[in-house]
Amino acid sequence: MSTVTAPARFALFPLRVARTAGLTPHLVRVTLTGESLTGFVNGGLDQRVKLLLPLPGQSEPLIPPGDGDFGWYRSWREADPRVRPVLRTYTVRGQRRDPDEIDIDIAVHGDLGPGSRWAATAAPGDRVVVCGPAVEEAGGVEFRLPVDPGWVLLAGDESALPAIAAILEELPAHLPVRIFAEVDGPAEEAYLPAQRAGVEIVWLHRRSGAPGLTGAVRAADLPDGRPYAWIAGEAASVRELRRHLVGERGMDRRAVCFMGYWRAGRTEDQRAEDGPGEDAEH
Repeated sequence: MSTVTAPARFALFPLRVARTAGLTPHLVRVTLTGESLTGFVNGGLDQRVKLLLPLPGQSEPLIPPGDGDFGWYRSWREADPRVRPVLRTYTVRGQRRDPDEIDIDIAVHGDLGPGSRWAATAAPGDRVVVCGPAVEEAGGVEFRLPVDPGWVLLAGDESALPAIAAILEELPAHLPVRIFAEVDGPAEEAYLPAQRAGVEIVWLHRRSGAPGLTGAVRAADLPDGRPYAWIAGEAASVRELRRHLVGERGMDRRAVCFMGYWRAGRTEDQRAEDGPGEDAEH
């Protein structure tokens, strides 16, 4: 009897930078292109991918060998940090055909990390590799809207704004949405322009001493009805807000999706070396 091998859910896509654009003082759009994108199957919403970035002095990232969906990832974890590529996770903000392109919007904060530095200095022709979905429903999409929700809560910092923007584009027009966005200052508000009726955005500016996400949500008068919440950003802040929603607001824990996109004091490379973590939970 012959066996049928299921197609890999994820694949490595060698790509190059097509162009970049500064969207706000702290958000840069990097548009990637390449022939391999014909096999890239974007799941939409908060679809996340992994970018493998070259080290200084390299023209392209050196990809560790490996079989299956994430064989390369196991090899990457075992490789010498001095030669392995930088690994960062981002949201796919958009995809287009003819020409094949994807947009990755990246939060930059000066020279604080290799991902931020790369986004700020990327130039057309620079080479990267993306690990992304190669089949429908491959994974990496955590936003799962239940049947007939009363309203939706979206909350996060700059790292979550690309996913929030992508989610907004796919939500039903009749559905009320409350957004809480913690950003550096007023200039970041340009990333989410005026929205349709029923979408309310509360901007929290760190420079003006605004309360954090949990403080702002705790003080808010939220809509009635059955909610669905999606929260992403710094891991400790996200967990605190989730505890408030479930423990104090009484939300069904199954209706609260929360993701620690980053952790204060820890790089993604360090988190990856620790093994599987709490990237997303419902």
